[in-house]
Amino acid sequence: MVGPGASGAMIAMDSEDEAHKELDALVENISRILEHEDEKLYSREVVEEFRNPQNIGRMADADGSGVADGLCGDTMEFYVKIKSDRIETCMFYTDGCGATIASGSRLSRFVTGMDLEAAMTVKPNDLVSLLSGLPPDHEHCASLAVIALRNALRDYYKRAGIERKDAE
Repeated sequence: MVGPGASGAMIAMDSEDEAHKELDALVENISRILEHEDEKLYSREVVEEFRNPQNIGRMADADGSGVADGLCGDTMEFYVKIKSDRIETCMFYTDGCGATIASGSRLSRFVTGMDLEAAMTVKPNDLVSLLSGLPPDHEHCASLAVIALRNALRDYYKRAGIERKDAE
């Protein structure tokens, strides 16, 4: 037998379940709107790199690591493992926005397997091109990634005792 309070509890539970369903539907709708807005502002490549970043995380046994701090408040860290003067593994970590995440992800993939000297010559505009563009107010995100990578490579050279005449 169900007591008098039980049916009230069931109504409250049903009401609570419906409220959760409505909230879930609202969140899903907002997510769709934001995704649509992202696609208006950013290239398909930027959106894909942001939604599915590769090589993200810190590397405890890195041969070189570097940090760059942006004026926007974002921080980018790059980590490299070197083998035979090539970047064997490259990872990044950031607390930045979607464009910063996309820049770190794309750059880390681009330079993996590249020889060190070629990696040192990658420019922010190269990265912007690889991402099929960034909005002007987010182009600094590419610079942040490139600076952090260069700092990681400089750290590797320093640790390895290698002097570079053209050290930038």
